Amino acid sequence: MSATVSLLHTGYLGGAVASTVGFIRDGSRLIVTDPGMVRDRALILDPLRALGVRPQDVTDVVFSHHHPDHTLNAALFPAARFHDHWAIYHGDVWEDRDAEGFELSPSVRLIRTPGHTPQDITTLADTADGLVAFTHLWTTATSAGDPYATDLDALHAGRERVLALAALVVPGHGPAFTPTAATPR
Repeated sequence: MSATVSLLHTGYLGGAVASTVGFIRDGSRLIVTDPGMVRDRALILDPLRALGVRPQDVTDVVFSHHHPDHTLNAALFPAARFHDHWAIYHGDVWEDRDAEGFELSPSVRLIRTPGHTPQDITTLADTADGLVAFTHLWTTATSAGDPYATDLDALHAGRERVLALAALVVPGHGPAFTPTAATPR
């Protein structure tokens, strides 16, 4: 089975900031990535509703990292398991696990991709059109570096790793892009 992906909200940077919020459907798994800052929560909930998904139906939420612009609206999904770099949180249960290689479903897994923060992870979704990477290794398709990165060497190594796998990249604050030879490494 292959996952399907949608963008619920395309993020941006500038005078204001919003995260790119993704949605992945893989069988019974309904996964939201980086439900962070947006101008209005309806910008997340309305596209989700258009896909036939209620907030309480979302099974999993993945945080690429713990900055508020990527986590602020997590509470919109009351039944979800929450995933970060080292654990799964559900209700009052904290289950330790390493994100590297963790499978949320048959077609969705997590990998460690530090750089922006030491705890960054990328969500990989196998789709009929190829592998899609939801990641903060790029803020936008053209971001050569990251002025807020904690480790630029790790960031660039993570980019190489993801580019070796992904047919489509969903960056932290911009529209999805197809990697090319011109994609910043």
